[in-house]
Amino acid sequence: MTDHPPANDADRAETPPRPAAVTFVTTEHFTLQGARSSTIAEATGRASMFLGTVTGGLVALGLIATAAGVGAAFYAFGLILLPTLAFLGLVTFDRVLQSGIEDHGYAQRIARLRGYYFQYAPELVDHLLSVPAYDRLRIQGLKGGAWQKFLTVAGMVGMVTAVLAGSGAGLLAALVAGHRLVAGLGVGVLIAVVVAVVLLRIEAAAWYRARTTPLFPEQ
Repeated sequence: MTDHPPANDADRAETPPRPAAVTFVTTEHFTLQGARSSTIAEATGRASMFLGTVTGGLVALGLIATAAGVGAAFYAFGLILLPTLAFLGLVTFDRVLQSGIEDHGYAQRIARLRGYYFQYAPELVDHLLSVPAYDRLRIQGLKGGAWQKFLTVAGMVGMVTAVLAGSGAGLLAALVAGHRLVAGLGVGVLIAVVVAVVLLRIEAAAWYRARTTPLFPEQ
Protein backbone atom coordinates (compact mmCIF):
# COMPACT_ATOMS: atom_id res chain seq x y z
CA MET A 1 0.00 0.00 0.00
CA THR A 2 1.52 3.32 -1.06
CA ASP A 3 1.55 6.52 0.95
CA HIS A 4 -0.47 9.46 -0.35
CA PRO A 5 1.38 12.76 -0.99
CA PRO A 6 0.96 15.59 1.50
CA ALA A 7 -2.27 17.49 1.13
CA ASN A 8 -0.75 20.97 0.84
CA ASP A 9 2.54 22.84 0.50
CA ALA A 10 2.85 23.41 4.26
CA ASP A 11 2.68 19.69 4.99
CA ARG A 12 5.02 19.00 2.08
CA ALA A 13 7.59 21.48 3.44
CA GLU A 14 7.56 19.66 6.78
CA THR A 15 8.21 16.32 5.06
CA PRO A 16 11.89 15.88 4.09
CA PRO A 17 12.32 15.08 0.39
CA ARG A 18 13.61 11.65 -0.52
CA PRO A 19 17.39 11.45 -1.13
CA ALA A 20 16.72 10.28 -4.68
CA ALA A 21 14.61 13.37 -5.36
CA VAL A 22 17.37 15.63 -4.03
CA THR A 23 19.88 13.91 -6.29
CA PHE A 24 17.62 14.23 -9.32
CA VAL A 25 16.92 17.92 -8.71
CA THR A 26 20.52 18.95 -8.10
CA THR A 27 21.70 16.96 -11.13
CA GLU A 28 19.03 18.59 -13.27
CA HIS A 29 20.05 22.04 -12.02
CA PHE A 30 23.70 21.38 -12.84
CA THR A 31 22.80 20.01 -16.28
CA LEU A 32 20.58 22.99 -17.08
CA GLN A 33 23.29 25.42 -16.05
CA GLY A 34 25.75 23.63 -18.34
CA ALA A 35 23.21 23.74 -21.17
CA ARG A 36 22.80 27.50 -20.66
CA SER A 37 26.56 27.94 -20.92
CA SER A 38 26.55 25.96 -24.18
CA THR A 39 23.82 28.07 -25.78
CA ILE A 40 25.56 31.30 -24.78
CA ALA A 41 28.89 30.04 -26.11
CA GLU A 42 27.31 28.98 -29.40
CA ALA A 43 25.51 32.29 -29.88
CA THR A 44 28.59 34.40 -29.16
CA GLY A 45 30.76 32.10 -31.30
CA ARG A 46 28.44 32.35 -34.29
CA ALA A 47 28.15 36.11 -33.91
CA SER A 48 31.93 36.43 -33.71
CA MET A 49 32.39 34.35 -36.88
CA PHE A 50 29.79 36.45 -38.66
CA LEU A 51 31.37 39.75 -37.64
CA GLY A 52 34.81 38.43 -38.57
CA THR A 53 33.54 37.46 -42.02
CA VAL A 54 31.93 40.87 -42.46
CA THR A 55 35.13 42.61 -41.44
CA GLY A 56 37.23 40.57 -43.86
CA GLY A 57 34.76 41.11 -46.69
CA LEU A 58 34.61 44.87 -46.21
CA VAL A 59 38.41 45.10 -46.04
CA ALA A 60 38.59 43.18 -49.33
CA LEU A 61 36.00 45.52 -50.86
CA GLY A 62 38.06 48.50 -49.78
CA LEU A 63 41.20 47.00 -51.32
CA ILE A 64 39.34 46.45 -54.61
CA ALA A 65 38.24 50.08 -54.59
CA THR A 66 41.79 51.22 -53.91
CA ALA A 67 43.36 49.04 -56.58
CA ALA A 68 40.77 49.29 -59.37
CA GLY A 69 38.80 52.40 -58.44
CA VAL A 70 35.01 52.63 -58.27
CA GLY A 71 34.50 50.90 -61.57
CA ALA A 72 33.15 47.68 -63.00
CA ALA A 73 35.36 45.48 -60.82
CA PHE A 74 34.23 47.26 -57.65
CA TYR A 75 30.54 46.99 -58.50
CA ALA A 76 30.84 43.34 -59.53
CA PHE A 77 32.70 42.41 -56.35
CA GLY A 78 30.38 44.46 -54.13
CA LEU A 79 27.19 43.07 -55.67
CA ILE A 80 28.45 39.55 -55.04
CA LEU A 81 29.93 40.17 -51.59
CA LEU A 82 27.23 42.25 -49.88
CA PRO A 83 24.26 39.95 -50.66
CA THR A 84 26.35 36.98 -49.57
CA LEU A 85 27.17 38.65 -46.27
CA ALA A 86 23.52 39.66 -45.82
CA PHE A 87 22.42 36.04 -46.36
CA LEU A 88 25.03 34.87 -43.85
CA GLY A 89 23.64 37.44 -41.44
CA LEU A 90 20.09 36.14 -41.90
CA VAL A 91 21.01 32.55 -41.10
CA THR A 92 23.16 33.69 -38.16
CA PHE A 93 20.28 35.82 -36.88
CA ASP A 94 17.93 32.84 -37.05
CA ARG A 95 20.29 30.53 -35.20
CA VAL A 96 21.30 32.92 -32.41
CA LEU A 97 17.61 33.74 -31.90
CA GLN A 98 16.92 30.02 -31.49
CA SER A 99 19.81 29.78 -29.02
CA GLY A 100 18.51 32.74 -27.04
CA ILE A 101 15.03 31.23 -26.73
CA GLU A 102 16.54 27.89 -25.78
CA ASP A 103 18.55 29.62 -23.06
CA HIS A 104 15.37 31.33 -21.86
CA GLY A 105 13.71 27.93 -21.46
CA TYR A 106 16.63 26.65 -19.43
CA ALA A 107 16.45 29.75 -17.21
CA GLN A 108 12.74 29.11 -16.62
CA ARG A 109 13.39 25.54 -15.56
CA ILE A 110 16.18 26.64 -13.19
CA ALA A 111 13.79 29.15 -11.63
CA ARG A 112 11.28 26.34 -11.00
CA LEU A 113 13.98 24.25 -9.33
CA ARG A 114 14.87 27.17 -7.04
CA GLY A 115 11.23 27.23 -5.97
CA TYR A 116 11.57 23.54 -5.04
CA TYR A 117 14.61 24.32 -2.87
CA PHE A 118 12.80 27.05 -0.94
CA GLN A 119 9.72 24.88 -0.52
CA TYR A 120 11.60 22.11 1.23
CA ALA A 121 14.28 24.25 2.91
CA PRO A 122 12.58 27.53 3.89
CA GLU A 123 15.51 28.38 6.16
CA LEU A 124 17.50 29.13 2.98
CA VAL A 125 15.18 31.94 1.90
CA ASP A 126 17.23 34.72 3.50
CA HIS A 127 20.48 33.33 2.08
CA LEU A 128 19.46 32.41 -1.48
CA LEU A 129 17.09 35.29 -2.11
CA SER A 130 13.68 33.77 -2.63
CA VAL A 131 11.62 35.88 -5.03
CA PRO A 132 8.20 35.41 -6.65
CA ALA A 133 8.11 33.12 -9.67
CA TYR A 134 7.34 35.99 -12.06
CA ASP A 135 10.40 37.89 -10.79
CA ARG A 136 13.00 35.10 -10.90
CA LEU A 137 13.88 35.60 -14.57
CA ARG A 138 14.45 39.31 -13.96
CA ILE A 139 16.93 38.43 -11.21
CA GLN A 140 18.78 36.30 -13.78
CA GLY A 141 19.10 39.30 -16.11
CA LEU A 142 16.12 38.63 -18.40
CA LYS A 143 14.21 41.87 -17.85
CA GLY A 144 12.23 42.13 -21.08
CA GLY A 145 10.81 45.40 -22.33
CA ALA A 146 10.89 47.13 -25.73
CA TRP A 147 14.60 47.97 -25.54
CA GLN A 148 15.63 44.41 -24.68
CA LYS A 149 15.45 43.24 -28.31
CA PHE A 150 18.36 45.56 -29.16
CA LEU A 151 20.49 44.11 -26.37
CA THR A 152 20.39 40.51 -27.56
CA VAL A 153 22.93 38.84 -29.83
CA ALA A 154 20.16 38.31 -32.38
CA GLY A 155 19.31 42.00 -32.28
CA MET A 156 22.93 42.98 -32.91
CA VAL A 157 23.27 40.52 -35.80
CA GLY A 158 19.97 41.74 -37.22
CA MET A 159 21.11 45.36 -37.26
CA VAL A 160 24.37 44.49 -39.03
CA THR A 161 22.45 42.34 -41.52
CA ALA A 162 20.05 45.21 -42.25
CA VAL A 163 22.98 47.54 -42.99
CA LEU A 164 24.54 44.95 -45.31
CA ALA A 165 21.26 44.44 -47.16
CA GLY A 166 20.80 48.18 -47.49
CA SER A 167 24.36 48.63 -48.71
CA GLY A 168 23.92 45.98 -51.37
CA ALA A 169 20.62 47.47 -52.54
CA GLY A 170 22.09 50.97 -52.54
CA LEU A 171 25.08 49.86 -54.59
CA LEU A 172 22.79 48.26 -57.14
CA ALA A 173 20.55 51.34 -57.27
CA ALA A 174 23.54 53.62 -57.77
CA LEU A 175 24.75 51.44 -60.64
CA VAL A 176 21.34 51.37 -62.32
CA ALA A 177 20.88 55.14 -61.87
CA GLY A 178 24.19 55.96 -63.53
CA HIS A 179 26.37 56.27 -60.42
CA ARG A 180 24.03 58.76 -58.74
CA LEU A 181 24.80 58.94 -55.02
CA VAL A 182 21.36 60.22 -54.05
CA ALA A 183 19.63 57.22 -55.61
CA GLY A 184 22.00 54.81 -53.90
CA LEU A 185 21.58 56.45 -50.49
CA GLY A 186 17.81 56.67 -50.75
CA VAL A 187 17.30 53.05 -51.73
CA GLY A 188 19.96 51.80 -49.32
CA VAL A 189 18.50 53.58 -46.29
CA LEU A 190 14.98 52.45 -47.18
CA ILE A 191 15.96 48.79 -47.57
CA ALA A 192 18.06 48.87 -44.38
CA VAL A 193 15.16 50.29 -42.35
CA VAL A 194 12.68 47.78 -43.79
CA VAL A 195 14.97 44.80 -43.12
CA ALA A 196 15.73 46.03 -39.59
CA VAL A 197 12.03 46.46 -38.77
CA VAL A 198 11.14 43.03 -40.19
CA LEU A 199 13.92 41.26 -38.26
CA LEU A 200 13.04 43.03 -35.01
CA ARG A 201 9.39 42.09 -35.43
CA ILE A 202 10.39 38.48 -36.06
CA GLU A 203 12.52 38.53 -32.92
CA ALA A 204 9.76 40.14 -30.84
CA ALA A 205 7.20 37.58 -32.07
CA ALA A 206 9.54 34.69 -31.29
CA TRP A 207 10.16 35.97 -27.76
CA TYR A 208 6.44 36.54 -27.22
CA ARG A 209 5.71 32.93 -28.17
CA ALA A 210 8.50 31.75 -25.87
CA ARG A 211 7.10 33.73 -22.91
CA THR A 212 3.47 32.76 -23.44
CA THR A 213 3.93 29.08 -24.25
CA PRO A 214 3.61 26.91 -21.11
CA LEU A 215 6.88 25.39 -20.01
CA PHE A 216 5.25 22.01 -19.47
CA PRO A 217 2.04 21.96 -21.55
CA GLU A 218 -0.66 19.56 -20.50
CA GLN A 219 -0.61 16.26 -22.32
